[in-house]
This record gives sequence, C-alpha cells and structure tokens, in this order.
Amino acid sequence: MAASLEELEQRLSQLRTELRGAVRARDKAETTRIRRALREAEAAWEQALETEAGPDGEALLTAPPAAQASETTGAPRRKERPAHGSIPIREQVHQALTLLGAPASPKLISSSYEAFFTESLVATKLASLRRDEERSFTAQGYARPYYICAALTHDRLVPARGLLALSTWPVERRIIGPLSPRTDFLTHAVGTAEQIQRLTTAGHPAPDAAWRLLRRFALTIPGAYDAAAPEPDPARVIAAAHAEAAVHRQEDDQQRQAAAQRARSQLSDVQQLFGAAPMRDALRDASGTLP
Repeated sequence: MAASLEELEQRLSQLRTELRGAVRARDKAETTRIRRALREAEAAWEQALETEAGPDGEALLTAPPAAQASETTGAPRRKERPAHGSIPIREQVHQALTLLGAPASPKLISSSYEAFFTESLVATKLASLRRDEERSFTAQGYARPYYICAALTHDRLVPARGLLALSTWPVERRIIGPLSPRTDFLTHAVGTAEQIQRLTTAGHPAPDAAWRLLRRFALTIPGAYDAAAPEPDPARVIAAAHAEAAVHRQEDDQQRQAAAQRARSQLSDVQQLFGAAPMRDALRDASGTLP
C-alpha cells in the first residue's frame, strides 16, 4: 500500500534528523545509507503529490507562476525569457565539485561543468551562493543532503578566499595549507582525466571542451603531456599527477589533519562548514563599527 503524503513527510523529517546524527558521528556508511533513503523518500513524495493533484492539477506542479496567473486572470501573457538552465545552480556546483574532488574556484567550477555537461554555469552567480547556503544551514541544520560550503585556511580556520567545497567532504579535505593548492590542482587533474575515461569506456566521446581542460592541467604536470600526441592521454595524466602528489602528500596531509583537529575542537558545526568569523567581522559584530 502506497504511503500517504503525510506519512512520507514524517518519513522525510525522520530521515533528516537521522542524517544529522550520522554526519555528526562521522559514520560514513550510515550517512550513505540515509542519503539514499532520503532521495527515495523525496521521489516518492513527488510522485504522491502528482497523484493527489490528478490530471487537472498537473499544470499547477509544472507551470510557472506567471503563466498560471495569466490563465486565471485573463491578462495578456508576457513572453517569458527562457530559463538559463533547468538544473539549480547549487546542483551544478555539486556536480562539478564531485568531479573535481577538491575545493575549487568559481571559474574552475564553471569551466569544469561546461566541459562535461550541456548547460552553462555562470561563475558570477556563485558569489552569493555560499552565503545563501550558510543561512540555510544555520536555519535548518542538516536538512539538505549536502551544502556548498567553504574551504578553510589551515592557520586561522576562516573561509579560504574564492574557494568552494562540499559539506559531505571531511574537514581535512576542505583545509587549505601551504601545499594544498598544488595537491588540490593535481586532484582536479585526476578527476578530469577519470571522467574522460568513464565517458570513453561508456562509448560516449568526451566533448572538445573536456579535452581542452585536461590539456590545461597536463601542461603544468611533469611527464603528463606528450606534445606529439593530438590529445593528452588520460591514463598518463593520472599517473603523472599521482607521482607528483606523492612528493607533497605526507606533509600536506599532516598540516591538514592538525588543522582539522583544531577545527573539530574549537568550531561549531556551522563554523566547521563555513569557517570562523574573520577578526575584522568579529570586531564589527561586537562594536557595530570597524576600528
């Protein structure tokens, strides 16, 4: 027997509470299980809503508000500008960061998304995204499966300027130490090469933009690029990136782990995701003015 909307809404609330507990307990397996159940429950809720609306209510679930208003009031329809993309920008960023595997700048996030997906991602639209995500997390906690959050500086644990990350990554992965920009760059190169490999294996040629992105990475990694080849070899790029990363990995990992331990002991949940307030902001919040 199919669950009612009310039962599904209770289920969603329960799963979100369980997810918050699993994330706090750093139980990766349980977090993965709950996220999967949450996605299934959300899909079931959407289906139940469509069933309850029936054929006559289908338009209410799909038509934009402006179109609905014109139909009910008889006012002339205004020609709507086509949406820039059907995928919410936070989901676009999530997909790009998942592919890259490490904190990245809005420009690289945009380039990576556009290299592999059909829609464009305007980098300038990311300026306020992290602030919006922080407000949402502050109000709702772990209600969402993920948040677009900040990378943190290893010394002050404040947001690293111009870098976005995913809340599902452990703190260590979001820490930026002295060697982290290079090791993260190598991680980006590996993620890009692996995505091209996946597409090729599946019989889907990678877009030209993806090859151009991989070439940009390969040109700055020793041994990754063969000038005589028409395109970079993804396997060669991966091997060269791993070889260089091994040189920096131990020291970088130690710095990240030490900073992550301080973050967990000193920062609240929201600060661990979005960073401690910089001293300048703290002084302004305390006095209302800056010295």
